Amino acid sequence: MTSLSSSTTLAERQSNPQRPLVTLRGIQKSFGPTHVLKGVNFTVRPGQIHALLGGNGAGKSTMIRVITGEIRANAGDLHLQASHGGDPKVAVVYQELALIPDLTVAENIALVHAPSGFALKRQAQAALIAEEALSLIDPHLARTALFRKAGDLSMHEGQIVEIARALSTGAEVLLLDEPTANLTAAETEQLFAVLKGLAKDKGIGIVFVSHRMKEIRQLCDVCTIIRDGKTAIDARPIGMLTDAAIIQEMGQPAHRAEAQIARNDGQPVVATLTGPTIQHPIQRGTILGLAGAPEGPAHVISSLIGHGRHRDWCMTGDGWGNAPTSPRDAVAQGIGFVSGDRATKGVLAQLPIIDNVLASRRVRERRLFVGQNERSECAGLMQALKVKAGSAWDRPGTLSGGNQQKLLVARWLGLPLKMVVFEEPTRGVDIGTKRDMYALIRQMAEEGTIVVWWSTENVELLELCHEILAFDTEGQPKGFLPADRFDEDALAELTGMAA
Repeated sequence: MTSLSSSTTLAERQSNPQRPLVTLRGIQKSFGPTHVLKGVNFTVRPGQIHALLGGNGAGKSTMIRVITGEIRANAGDLHLQASHGGDPKVAVVYQELALIPDLTVAENIALVHAPSGFALKRQAQAALIAEEALSLIDPHLARTALFRKAGDLSMHEGQIVEIARALSTGAEVLLLDEPTANLTAAETEQLFAVLKGLAKDKGIGIVFVSHRMKEIRQLCDVCTIIRDGKTAIDARPIGMLTDAAIIQEMGQPAHRAEAQIARNDGQPVVATLTGPTIQHPIQRGTILGLAGAPEGPAHVISSLIGHGRHRDWCMTGDGWGNAPTSPRDAVAQGIGFVSGDRATKGVLAQLPIIDNVLASRRVRERRLFVGQNERSECAGLMQALKVKAGSAWDRPGTLSGGNQQKLLVARWLGLPLKMVVFEEPTRGVDIGTKRDMYALIRQMAEEGTIVVWWSTENVELLELCHEILAFDTEGQPKGFLPADRFDEDALAELTGMAA
């Protein structure tokens, strides 16, 4: 592999957009017998926002790791062209958060400027660096969160801090892997304004990985599509491709919006959702969406699954018992939970796939060991969810992000559940995986399970849910949107945020 650099200036880079910052040609990478990259071509140019697209397992994350130098390719050429001596600075924000929970926000951001930890002894300097970086994205967080521990942040706050840390390095190449997964529409719009300014005013080359076509079209200039470890489309202007063409090139079957489940008003009311200013009857098999500023839905979810300090929401009714006091208690009461934050709230990384799939059954039935029937049970669940894995004894880290997410859903299939709570379950998964998960959610609802679904994608909520509980920008409940009023404008009006 070859690595080149030059001493060209920023002004020269901006005046010569044909000079790439990063060039990959014929990149191949294998992990043992598994060939992940089979000949990838990719170019990052200054001042350009480049969408990197592909289905789960296509090789996008591996390609990013090659660019950052985390791993070395087995074959092919990687050329880095800096604006000054040495290689260009490359900053990356991955899907999963990489903050140190016991350090403050300021310390987490300043840490990349002094890996030895020296800057952590200079609190004023660390705070200055962090405040400047955070102010680009969220001025309120910059004023209020510098000295909070990262472990106390919500998921979306942690994502903002991750992005700010990347921006603070002065990177010439910025790689963003699903950076908006935990952001609201308003936060996403603000981030996009920052990214466009960085590309236009500073000539930074930005690589944007996302499965959200609306965001890709809002932000990106060109796109490259990776399919089965190879480049299917190379740096094509995004306006030249339809959504259907992009999905086809990704190797996904053409998307067909599935008909929304009609509300069955004959279903009995089996519970009442009670919270601040809210008492609402819930019918059997209801898919209840949560929309708006993340603080509101997060409080509902933590209450319903017995996690954290929030206890302001509960389900009441015959057979529901007391509000769960812990996640274990919630499982015992027939309440399941699937998080989109699979790294810290879901996947058991050190245990094999079979233990991940059967975890909930083990808790409910107090089983510790794998029996022969469990092996066949795991195989059936993996087949139902189309999980692509070499063996049930492999670790989850060998799977793509989408297949890891499927493991979390598999835990609850076939169990006698009263309710399943989903927290951004489709974060970072491709269109095909989303469709598979939608079908499973509908199946759960048809079997009578209440489904509570939080998503920051309004389109997803409107397609999947029977009704939506909306929260305003302060996280306060504003009321329910019934199916007969479903449209993006009505939801935006309730939440006070752009659709």
